[in-house]
Amino acid sequence: MRKFDDSLPLRLLKAREAAMGFFRPLLQEIPLTEQQWRVIRALNEFEELESKQLAELCCILSPSLTGIINRLEQLGYIKRRKSTEDQRRTLISLTDKAKKMFASMSPRLEARYQEMTERFSHEDMKALEELLIKFCDVKP
Repeated sequence: MRKFDDSLPLRLLKAREAAMGFFRPLLQEIPLTEQQWRVIRALNEFEELESKQLAELCCILSPSLTGIINRLEQLGYIKRRKSTEDQRRTLISLTDKAKKMFASMSPRLEARYQEMTERFSHEDMKALEELLIKFCDVKP
């Protein structure tokens, strides 16, 4: 068996923590959790989604997403509505409050992303992105 430190899942977790270290301080200012921000970010891009779609896009388990959605709704960041085509479907979208917050935070988060990129190179970041995409396509 591989040494503990040579475990691929552990290395991926450490890499995630290193990456989030660039963004977490800014998210704590809002204050939002990483998962809450991920939901807001997805809704900003896709405008309106069902919770199942949101869970898949954000890599959040449905039971956890339920709590996140409830909390974001309490904070006034998201709203729900019944689909006009199918009343069984509930669609989730951002409120104006969330859109304003997103617009004010995005440049700061993008600056952090650039700071992270500068520590490597554009080529290394592109290679990493391509390898991660390729890795995510691997099925057991």
